[in-house]
Amino acid sequence: MSDYLMQIVEEVGTVLEKVDRVSIEKTVDLIQKDGRIFVDGEGRSGYVGKCFAMRLMHLGFEVYVMGETNTPSFRDGDVLFCISGSGNTGSVLLNAEKAQKVGAEIVTVTNNEQSSLGMVADHIIKLDATVRGDQENRKSIQLLGSLFDQAVHLLLDNICLLVSERDRISNEAATQLHV
Repeated sequence: MSDYLMQIVEEVGTVLEKVDRVSIEKTVDLIQKDGRIFVDGEGRSGYVGKCFAMRLMHLGFEVYVMGETNTPSFRDGDVLFCISGSGNTGSVLLNAEKAQKVGAEIVTVTNNEQSSLGMVADHIIKLDATVRGDQENRKSIQLLGSLFDQAVHLLLDNICLLVSERDRISNEAATQLHV
């Protein structure tokens, strides 16, 4: 039986080393207590998005996950995080277009800056990670888009850590909002 753990760690580290730090800083600036944050993604990317939304809630932000029953409509000043390796996920693109029409800021986390979501986005965080469908240029030993989703999860946790530091939200304060 092979032990892939260290290879997976190395792959994720390689992806995250290449992330543009300015794009992270700009994204942190968009996350403000007086605004509403929406998170969207399908499949595993959607699950990673839910982790991000939960952590933002623990930090005291008003945050919604697209597709949930309590998600309100977009309005001017909202921020929508779109997570899509391909950048062409239909339902996520549809929501991004709706949000854009009312003046929301669109942040797209993707492997494909030239994608449909990349064209709609106000801000792009590019992750150079293997996604589902990559056949010829695979940069991962892992199946499908596992590398992309793992890197997104750590990237978004990093953003939450930066926000908590900026806003001086302690671990104890976040724990108070954890059920």
